Amino acid sequence: MTVTRWPLAIIEDQGSVVAVPGRKIPGLIEDENKDKTAGLHAIGNHARGEHHRDHSGSRDFKTREHDWHRQRMRVQADVQAIKTQLQLYESMNGFFPTTEQGLQALVTQPQNDPRPTRWYQLFKEMPKDPWGSDYIYRDPGLKNPGSYDLYSAGPDRQADTSDDDWGQN
Repeated sequence: MTVTRWPLAIIEDQGSVVAVPGRKIPGLIEDENKDKTAGLHAIGNHARGEHHRDHSGSRDFKTREHDWHRQRMRVQADVQAIKTQLQLYESMNGFFPTTEQGLQALVTQPQNDPRPTRWYQLFKEMPKDPWGSDYIYRDPGLKNPGSYDLYSAGPDRQADTSDDDWGQN
């Protein structure tokens, strides 16, 4: 019995493994051992897109880079969603929540001045950043004195450090 071995490729986003009979398919990563007939680049958990660990126990660079990119995209999406609701709050009331009222003013009606005249619950709960911390809001802002600051403290969970993420490209 003869077994034909095709070069294998991996759909990067989904971790699926497919046989590619003698042709290249755009969007696929070919097996790094393509000149040899063997080779399954990813097996088990890695093929399903779960994290791969090298022999030292740390995640490989590509996985860390993917995590970093995913976290940045999430911060961008969250910051944009919060900014949209802050604009709505301001258009209804003529002002943004104060620093003291914070982003919680989008979830529960503020009880301190300035009180909004037309308050609506704009979030059921505030999203947390990818590291489990609250987003930081200041009005007026330190970085944006004519407006407000809105950002994630980043992986170190400390405000005003070099890894802060402002949700910008």
